[in-house]
Amino acid sequence: MILRAATADDFDFIRALTTDPANAPFIGDDDMATLASHLQSEAKRLLIWGDRAGFALFCGVGAPSHCLELFRLALAQTGGQGSQPFLAALLEYGFETLQAQRIWLDVSGENIRAQRAYARAGFVKEGHLRAHWYRPALGRNVDLLLFGMLRAEWARLHR
Repeated sequence: MILRAATADDFDFIRALTTDPANAPFIGDDDMATLASHLQSEAKRLLIWGDRAGFALFCGVGAPSHCLELFRLALAQTGGQGSQPFLAALLEYGFETLQAQRIWLDVSGENIRAQRAYARAGFVKEGHLRAHWYRPALGRNVDLLLFGMLRAEWARLHR
């Protein structure tokens, strides 16, 4: 599957994933106006994977640090083997197309499946912020974990 730039026609798909009760505790939801602003921003890339198999939002494009945040991502079908090809495609896009030196993301401390997927993809756990992120779907704060990968680490994984 390939990554492509999202369009306004993809907004219903993206919102369906972010508002899905299975995802809501772990992912934020943007309204239509915010999604449209992502498309207009030079510093962001909103992407669709395959035939709407998933989506992701990179932030920090063009920053002098060349550090990209993988701000939001979700798959239409979870629990299978789809996360690794999706993450591999996102890492290739970030390091090759966007020329990142570092890609980082955060994840809920309660999203064990995502933490395992990020570790399998080569991300390194870099931080743990206790009771940091308020989750409306849960009505409480949860721990927030930080994961990152450097270009050199990604290159070693792809030799």
